[in-house]
Amino acid sequence: MSTMLAGRLHLDTRTFAVEEIPVPVPGPGEVLVEVRAAGVCLSDVHLIDGSISPFFPVDAVANARAVTLGHEVAGVVHSLGPQVQGIWAPGQRVVLQAGQACGECGGCLRRMSCRQPLTRGVDYDGGWAQYAVAREDTLVPIPDGLPFDQAAIIPDAVSTPYAAIVETGAVRPAQAVGIWGAGGLGAHGIRLARMVGAAPIIVVDPLATARERALAFGADVALDPSADDFAEAVDEATGGRGIQAAFDFAGVPAARAQATAALGPDGVLVLAGLTPEPITIGDSMGFCFQGNQIRGHYGSGPEHVEQLIGLASTGRIDLAPSITDHIPLADAADAVARLEKKIGDPIRFVLTP
Repeated sequence: MSTMLAGRLHLDTRTFAVEEIPVPVPGPGEVLVEVRAAGVCLSDVHLIDGSISPFFPVDAVANARAVTLGHEVAGVVHSLGPQVQGIWAPGQRVVLQAGQACGECGGCLRRMSCRQPLTRGVDYDGGWAQYAVAREDTLVPIPDGLPFDQAAIIPDAVSTPYAAIVETGAVRPAQAVGIWGAGGLGAHGIRLARMVGAAPIIVVDPLATARERALAFGADVALDPSADDFAEAVDEATGGRGIQAAFDFAGVPAARAQATAALGPDGVLVLAGLTPEPITIGDSMGFCFQGNQIRGHYGSGPEHVEQLIGLASTGRIDLAPSITDHIPLADAADAVARLEKKIGDPIRFVLTP
């Protein structure tokens, strides 16, 4: 077990390949995890195409500008590094948090919020590999009844819309919610918004198959953003009050502009889909008059992943329909291409080493 397969992105050339590299050795306070499942996210596609870049590329700098992708990871503990303090044992089933506090900024030193949080598979090596190293405080145990593929996608695919809805958007029962994009994040956003009592839930997606899926997942209305009667349809669905909490899970400027225009009085737009494109407010006078807000959102907290593991384990949310296909790690490039081209209208592809 001296080498392993890993999906590596070379940041200097933006080339991705599954390569054979040394199996990492866990350092103090770290655990080596044998990966059983790893999700493929649209942000992985954007990392490869260069539209987003690591914020704090720790491992990429150390490893000659290369990083192992994958921030949605589940597996079993293989071995422990020195000075591990938690009760971890080989064979224990775990999911890995999608990131970790840097431990060095002013926020961390004061035991407050980290000011430069590091993202797994972006700033440091992730789980598109046969083995992955994880700091022990980023491990979360999972029960035997929760499959690895479903557990793996909880960090980000499920926890990001969950945190966006219950924290950033602060959705309350009977609030009108709009969800732009019914893909990997939005599909879960629909079920989570329904779980917290939002009504009506209006989903906007240009793909007819995605709109059909949205209705099957619990949306009250599914709209084509290019429809001539779009504004009238939103008005009818909300009884003229407009959308109170809109979520951009697509990361598309046109979606953000449309969502802003659909907000009702005191309505908020939460930006959960990542894009470097600027934000445009068409009617800034009306935006101010109505007391609207735009709130940025990134990822989730450790507590959100733990809460979702409990919700999934007790059947409050069924993640089985989220797994579009299982793809061998060796074919990771194919998974990326299929997601980029939306072949099969995927929610989540899962890599299996």
